[in-house]
Amino acid sequence: MRIKNRAEQQSVRFLLFNTDSAKLNDARIKRANAICTSIYFRYNKMFGFGNKYKKICKGGMTMPPLQGQWYEALKPEFGKEYYRKLFTTIGQEYKTYKVFPAPDDIFNAFHFTPLDRVKVVILGQDPYHNDGQAHGLCFSVKPEVEVPPSLVNIYQELHDDCGCYIPNNGYLEKWAKQGVLMLNTVLTVRAHQANSHKGIGWEEFTDAAIRILNKIDRPMVFLLWGRPAQMKKSMLNNPKHLILEAPHPSPLSAYRGFFGCHHFSQANEFLKEHGLEPIDWQIENI
Repeated sequence: MRIKNRAEQQSVRFLLFNTDSAKLNDARIKRANAICTSIYFRYNKMFGFGNKYKKICKGGMTMPPLQGQWYEALKPEFGKEYYRKLFTTIGQEYKTYKVFPAPDDIFNAFHFTPLDRVKVVILGQDPYHNDGQAHGLCFSVKPEVEVPPSLVNIYQELHDDCGCYIPNNGYLEKWAKQGVLMLNTVLTVRAHQANSHKGIGWEEFTDAAIRILNKIDRPMVFLLWGRPAQMKKSMLNNPKHLILEAPHPSPLSAYRGFFGCHHFSQANEFLKEHGLEPIDWQIENI
């Protein structure tokens, strides 16, 4: 889709740079939105999410860049039809509803843990859906936020398994920086509506990431907690990888076998056996 004239150029400029779109009539807004989306898809097909955030649609919803090795590995997904539909849907969701995490944080799991540094993979479901919690890493919350019940149980198991003290915050970036990929299978959610973005395309995208990890021919540990995560086991067949399964750490299921699973110590033993640095699981107080 091309810009036909100066008026359309002005309309697109209004939307891309988030200026006063009240000057546009409905037809011009609709046309300009379509042009913005078309421009972005052409750009995205070539460059993924690019070097700068690209604004689409009225309201200036933004998407973060995906760079480095993860970009190269996931680049084939960008031109697929499901991805186009996902992008359009997410743009509309951020325009219409309160959605978590903030757009800048959607791909933090990939940003914080480059592909060549992944040693442990923890799969979650969708982000926390209450205000201020989600920031792109499964089970993790921002430092100033109360620790959620599932993470409380994770800390309890860490205490019993590895002797870690229970910290006063739930910010798990330290794990990510050491090579623990904390990936939700759905990367966004409407506020206060769990699983609201299930089935819109994120699962295909994160499945592609899981398949990429499965092909990596080096030792790696997958921690599959709960049935949704364990449904991904059929994708994991690399004999160099260790797969550990347990019930979800939620208060509804932790007592069915998450407590006492010893996954953290088992993961470290596996890493050490293969000459890799173990994970320092201790999250410090702040």
